[in-house]
Amino acid sequence: MRAIIPVAGFGTRLRPHTYTLPKVLLNVAGKPIIGHILDKIVEDGFDEATIIVGNMGEKIRDFARSNYKIKFDFVEQPEPKGLAHAISLARKTFTTEPVLIILGDTIFDVNLKPILKEPLSSLGVKKVEDPRRFGVVEMKDGFVAKLVEKPENPTSNLALVGLYWIRNPFLLDQCMEELFKTNKKTKGEYQLTDALQAMVEKGEKVKTFNVEGWYDCGKPETLLATNRHLLDKLPHRKNRDGVVINPPVFIAEDAKISRSIIGPYATIASGAVIEDSIIRNSIVSDDARVHCALLEDSLVGDNSIVRGNFQKINIGDSSEIEFH
Repeated sequence: MRAIIPVAGFGTRLRPHTYTLPKVLLNVAGKPIIGHILDKIVEDGFDEATIIVGNMGEKIRDFARSNYKIKFDFVEQPEPKGLAHAISLARKTFTTEPVLIILGDTIFDVNLKPILKEPLSSLGVKKVEDPRRFGVVEMKDGFVAKLVEKPENPTSNLALVGLYWIRNPFLLDQCMEELFKTNKKTKGEYQLTDALQAMVEKGEKVKTFNVEGWYDCGKPETLLATNRHLLDKLPHRKNRDGVVINPPVFIAEDAKISRSIIGPYATIASGAVIEDSIIRNSIVSDDARVHCALLEDSLVGDNSIVRGNFQKINIGDSSEIEFH
């Protein structure tokens, strides 16, 4: 089975971190966002993946090929023209077999195995309070009747969450091509929602499945919220001499910590060095150094240095900050 994972976005809401690292490689609960996604599809039996990359795509290629044994195809989206455009670039990897489209900036906690046995296409949905920010699904007699991208006046609160089990990828490709020929855009982009609506209009029967575990990683506050959720599922880490650990936390085996209090809800990544500090509800990324600081609700990028005082910060990779 093949999954298609579009990860070509710039991640502007997570700057400065995404100036030097693709969003999907940001650490959450001990591994990159895309690592959680790939773990899930491998667990559910997928052995092929098409990853649609953009800026800094070589870093995503290196991570995927270095850590996973499944077959990867990488396709570049040179400019952002919308999700339908991104998926269309993967058409060379389409076969008669169904595909799972899974958005690369969201982590899901859902059992896909029953969905993969469904004879019909099926879309992951969740009821939300404000559907105007999402693609919205209207149902009739148990099937999808209409899909609308970010409607001003939604008639349904069923939001698309970014999981699409497509039984007929060639029909999807045909519908995406029609969007391009007619230059049909919504919010200035070619939307996958519009292509799915065209499939429904051509008679394709499409169902939905509920996704309660839907965790966004698109902004600092949602990344930290997802970190908290994932840490709650981890086993308690063993104690370290000279360190107070308030679980749940993730601490990489090679992280060096002394005279500090870690947690709750802290991720300390590989190679990090923490001294004389208190860190809670924060992510300290690879090879970062924190000395004499209190960090809360903070993101510290790779190779960054924080020293000197108790502050709330949000700095990107390869940065250095010093308080006096």
